Amino acid sequence: MRQIFAIAILFSLSACAGNKVDTIIHHAVIYTVDSAYTVAEAMAVKDGKIIAVGTNNAIQKKYSATENIDAGGKAVYPGFIDAHAHFVGYGRSLFQVDLYGTTSWEEAVERVKVFASKNPDLPWIQGRGWDQNKWPGKTYPTNALLNQLFPNKPVILQRIDGHASIANQKAMDLAGIRAGQIVVGGAIEVKDGKLTGVLIDNGDDNVYKQIPEPTKETYLHWLKAAEKNCFEQGLTTITDCGLSYQDVDAIDTLQKEGKIDMRLFVMLSDNDANLLKYLKRGPYKTDKLFVNGFKVYADGALGSRGACLIQPYRDKAGWQGFLLRNKSHYDSLANVLSTTRWQMCTHAIGDSANREILQVYQKYLKGKNDRRWRIEHAQIVNQNDFNLFGSASVVPSVQPTHATSDMYWAAERLGTERLKGGYAYKQLMQQNGWIALGTDFPVEDISPFKTFLAAVARKDAKGFPADGFQKENALSREETIRGMTIWAAKASFLENEVGSLEPGKKADFIILDNDLMKVAEPDILKLKVLNTYLGGKKVK
Repeated sequence: MRQIFAIAILFSLSACAGNKVDTIIHHAVIYTVDSAYTVAEAMAVKDGKIIAVGTNNAIQKKYSATENIDAGGKAVYPGFIDAHAHFVGYGRSLFQVDLYGTTSWEEAVERVKVFASKNPDLPWIQGRGWDQNKWPGKTYPTNALLNQLFPNKPVILQRIDGHASIANQKAMDLAGIRAGQIVVGGAIEVKDGKLTGVLIDNGDDNVYKQIPEPTKETYLHWLKAAEKNCFEQGLTTITDCGLSYQDVDAIDTLQKEGKIDMRLFVMLSDNDANLLKYLKRGPYKTDKLFVNGFKVYADGALGSRGACLIQPYRDKAGWQGFLLRNKSHYDSLANVLSTTRWQMCTHAIGDSANREILQVYQKYLKGKNDRRWRIEHAQIVNQNDFNLFGSASVVPSVQPTHATSDMYWAAERLGTERLKGGYAYKQLMQQNGWIALGTDFPVEDISPFKTFLAAVARKDAKGFPADGFQKENALSREETIRGMTIWAAKASFLENEVGSLEPGKKADFIILDNDLMKVAEPDILKLKVLNTYLGGKKVK
């Protein structure tokens, strides 16, 4: 890290006539996160963009401002960028049954009962966040209790990772689900010849298709609630992975009406409707919205045993998970996208899924390139396949808290030897020299500080394990901050606009009560965002 105080980094734009600016932040420790990781003292902002950064003396001498912010020595960072999340899904989840942290199926059902009593007019009861791995026995429940309590109202509750659900009989009847049905890329669980209500991956698609589409007002409620929470955490740009074109239309409308501020990079879900509407039209960009990727789904999740593995699961003999589509689909889509400007961004968890997608990428990317096709999660990678990221410039987009959430049971699924290629963020970063970091919220908490702790210390919020989980794959503090800012921006072709505090870029920045680069490890999760600025506007 270089600290430059003697010589100001000044760059005046033509818009800065008369050296009058909107805002000056001074007496701060400003981590610009530029190529040299420069630390400055002051920054000038005009018309939502950074005009100059440098020393207190140089900035205050050259510019006058309508607003002067004395940071009092506090740390200033670029606004955090989440490289993989579900912003719309998170907003939706805030108005559903919260099943996160439940310690038993009975507790989950009790929360559903309470929610239903408070929301009697809802046509459907939806919830998210259960995880059978945290319950006694670690086995899937059945829907018997839901059927008893809600015989006439459809209920569907999504697992924490979004790759399994449990539905009551009413919901399954509406969707036409019957015992013995075969689903490509999914499973419908049956016990003693009867439906259990557990639907894995594509198995729950028909249920969700029965739920009415949200209105514009519903979107506004969801997104305003989500945005508020994200700004409080210092998030200023979010990659929303897997939206419909209807979601995009709603976001675009609300942003243009000035009702939603959050910057969003959007990946459209890989389906016929989205491809038909957007493929030939090309990427779509406004000041706060960039639709530039297609989110492709290779496999499911490790927690629900839907991740596709080369060798069988250690805790389920003969079972290797599955791909969600036929292999030919991935090859065909990559062939089409390779002739466009679209990014191909593929969810791949298991080592088999990662291998299949990486081999397809190799075929169409043909060596080093700047297409920035991505693997989302890159969770379990065979040691023989890491080099495929570097050879075709494939971007690993990972979520550090997945490692610290899964570490309690991942070895049961994989065995210790195969686990060495799991959550290998340092090894992945070394392939191209950079890596994009996110949370996958609402699968995980939205907190960037938990991301930072998990990446640097390889520990969860409880400080476990004391010596870190597979610490050889920890990232440095600088690497982690880059992964949460400029590298996350780069993964979405936004590095010339956001991700660092440099002249000409959008003034998205945060002021913290302590310094991420210096704070003691046990105090990382005590950090608070004092203020969040988006385009020079205070939003928190």
